[in-house]
Amino acid sequence: MEPRIQYAKAADGVSIAFWTLGEGPPGVQMPNLPWSHIQLEWQLPGCGRWYERVAENRKLVRYDGRGCGLSDRNAADYSVDAHMLDLQAVVERLGIQRFALVSSRAACPVAIAYAARHPEAVSHLVLWCPWVPQEARSQAFRALREGDWELYTEAAAHAALGWSTGEEAHRYAAYLRECATPETTRAIYDALAEFDVATVLSQVRSPTLILQRRQVAVLPSLEVAKGLASGIPDARLALLEGASDIPWVGDEEAVLAAVDEFLGDSEPAPAGAEQRAAGGLCTILFTDVEGSTALTERLGDAKAREALRNHERIVREALRAHGGAEVKAMGDGFMASFSSATRALECAIAMQRAFAAHDDEHPETPIRVRIGLNAGEPIAEEADLFGTAVILAARIAAQAKGKEILVANVVKELAAGKGFLFADRGEVALRGFEGPVRLYEVRWGEER
Repeated sequence: MEPRIQYAKAADGVSIAFWTLGEGPPGVQMPNLPWSHIQLEWQLPGCGRWYERVAENRKLVRYDGRGCGLSDRNAADYSVDAHMLDLQAVVERLGIQRFALVSSRAACPVAIAYAARHPEAVSHLVLWCPWVPQEARSQAFRALREGDWELYTEAAAHAALGWSTGEEAHRYAAYLRECATPETTRAIYDALAEFDVATVLSQVRSPTLILQRRQVAVLPSLEVAKGLASGIPDARLALLEGASDIPWVGDEEAVLAAVDEFLGDSEPAPAGAEQRAAGGLCTILFTDVEGSTALTERLGDAKAREALRNHERIVREALRAHGGAEVKAMGDGFMASFSSATRALECAIAMQRAFAAHDDEHPETPIRVRIGLNAGEPIAEEADLFGTAVILAARIAAQAKGKEILVANVVKELAAGKGFLFADRGEVALRGFEGPVRLYEVRWGEER
């Protein structure tokens, strides 16, 4: 049965169509720009079965990008930033805080940019047969697209299916013509071509799997896949057999096995970490290195990475010493949980003092970290935490400046009488929350 179509509103007012299928850890499948139609694709042979297989172990989210399928067809902006707004609208509409992100072909640069900009949100990044418009602007294909739309879609369909089909390719070409107009297709490709994905590859912190079929030959896909794998830190490249860049055409079992194995990977919890009780009260702590991008530009990749490794070491040592459970690392930040607000505050103070000592010893590579804390009863799924309590903790951390610790009122109340000094920072409007939130700064210097 086809899933129910829903809509989300992007920040610039564009309506984005999406559906969800299955239950479990969330995975978001981006549209293959511009060829996307989340309703008609269920009529393609093998497509519906493919989605059902993918959704067996997770909650699958699929959406149409702006200008495509059932989403608004009259968008004015098709840039990489605009396509990221589409993705953000869908995950915010569903209340998803952390998810596996799956992208294919021309949409891969958008996924890479999103993962680089939102490391806290993307648990895993999967790139299927990626290509970038700068590498794929074949003059012949461009001329064909401009001159004969029907012939262009027929050629694109035959290429996608491996050049060896007849009637099936005609049906697929008809589907492509329903996905987007010639004008929108041109606008999307031209806008994506303005973005140089190489500038953000080194900023990706999510575990990344790049899947590429060896015999896909219409575009320099294999070369692109190798280039992305060498540019994204610790990315894996899996080469599969086949000539089609449609995952359910050909050996789909090999694709499913590779993706399931990759998404099933998890890091063991640090030694000494406490166990979290599902639905129980806990205090959530976020750290974030202030100006991490500027730090990289100033110090260069190698020295900046060394500074971030010191951040990781200090945070993990403090968590072990104070019974904190590392939920996830996000490149330039951490999320952790504690069963005690007192221990969470003691841990945050220990971190800031350790960072200050580091800066005294290494003034050339200072680490300015902001820390935010909130308490509540988050939803526990697998090794992650979700819900309003988590969102608020992240928003509070974003309000802090380097070397500051900010907390919600509930944390202050839970730690009453424990000797901590708090300074009232007043009520602050936080994105996604209707009313203002009162914040307190934790004094962690010698005056404590």
